Amino acid sequence: MDRMLYVAMSGAKQAMEQQAVVANNMANVSTPGFRAQIATFRAVPVVGEEAPTRAFVAATTPGADFTHGPLTQTGRALDVAVGGEGWLVVQAADGGEAYTRVGNLQIGADGQLTTMGGRPVVGDNGALTVPPGSAVSIASNGLVGSRDAASTTLTGIAEVGRLKLVNPPVTDLVRGDDGLFRMRADLPPAEADEAVTLISGAIEGSNVQPVDAMVAMIANARSFEMQMKSLQTADINAQTANKLLAYG
Repeated sequence: MDRMLYVAMSGAKQAMEQQAVVANNMANVSTPGFRAQIATFRAVPVVGEEAPTRAFVAATTPGADFTHGPLTQTGRALDVAVGGEGWLVVQAADGGEAYTRVGNLQIGADGQLTTMGGRPVVGDNGALTVPPGSAVSIASNGLVGSRDAASTTLTGIAEVGRLKLVNPPVTDLVRGDDGLFRMRADLPPAEADEAVTLISGAIEGSNVQPVDAMVAMIANARSFEMQMKSLQTADINAQTANKLLAYG
């Protein structure tokens, strides 16, 4: 059997996987704080008696595009965007720490500060809870304050806590299936970094470029078609060879 079949099959498989990654990026083009996923591949030479002119395609560890998304001013007190490098810390489903750039926060029914997805936001001393019915403000250094919503003065503002802001090297981060980033398994949770600042009344958008994603989808579709054509060619060659052998 011609090994071309396996070479083309591996190429078609990876083209489909890359198309799925691009489609996921397109689906999150309007998701606040989303970081585009990057699919990477490597060539694995076919080892055999033949000349090493063919190679399989193998996936490598997926990465992410860490460029910043555009900022949108909302004027909402609970909307914050990380200014420059850094991350907000939230509590993941397993109870551990995870990192996100999604800053459209809300106050839960129990007064706990969470993301719109319901993930509790982590402060320097744990979860942050505000008194029911209070107005909340978030300073550029992450300090969370609350006051009686009926009050029209700045007096009586109570300090709730400070958001934990971190800035680990992006090479130490891995993306989870839930879209949140975490430290590599061999590393401890990131330490708070006082140099990270917030922009109040704004949210960061997705860094996915729709035009680039559309071009990538077209390129992947053409790559898949090319691999399928190679499969068909290999099949035709095999059938022709069998007929020649059968009829001498």
